[in-house]
Amino acid sequence: MPSQKILEQKQALVAELAEKLKNASAGVLVKYEGITVEDDTKLRAALRAAGVEYSVVKNSLTGRACEAAGLGEMTQYLTGMTAIATCENDAVAPAKIMKEYQEKVESFEIRAGFVDGAVLDKAGVEELASIPSKEILVAKVLGSLTSSLYAFARVLQAKIDKDGGEAAPAPAEA
Repeated sequence: MPSQKILEQKQALVAELAEKLKNASAGVLVKYEGITVEDDTKLRAALRAAGVEYSVVKNSLTGRACEAAGLGEMTQYLTGMTAIATCENDAVAPAKIMKEYQEKVESFEIRAGFVDGAVLDKAGVEELASIPSKEILVAKVLGSLTSSLYAFARVLQAKIDKDGGEAAPAPAEA
């Protein structure tokens, strides 16, 4: 039977992890077995740079935290050596980085994830990782908007050129 002090420490750890899971916009659960120290160091550095928190916690404690956070479906993926990466402000970053390392390290494997409280399986996390970054999506939208405006300006200029190069007089105010 564990001592009261150890039990309180574990309860505090579960509460802290549950709070992280509740506040996170996304997270990824991975099997990190067989990763070298060098690869793990690079992975952690990449995650830190992207604002992603990465932690290795016992499966039983992670399972309790998932239950407390409303992500009970994730407990089925908690077998073997697992780690969890969460991010509060970028839903795609954990999935992108973990997918990149899954491709580099043979024994490293994505198991599941979540986005805004919805649990995803491995295929869902990999699909999430294929979404372009926010900056690229914003650039595409702005490109679409500006191309429409440029086309409209060319049509107006063609109309002005056709009418003899003079713009129509502005309507008089009443």
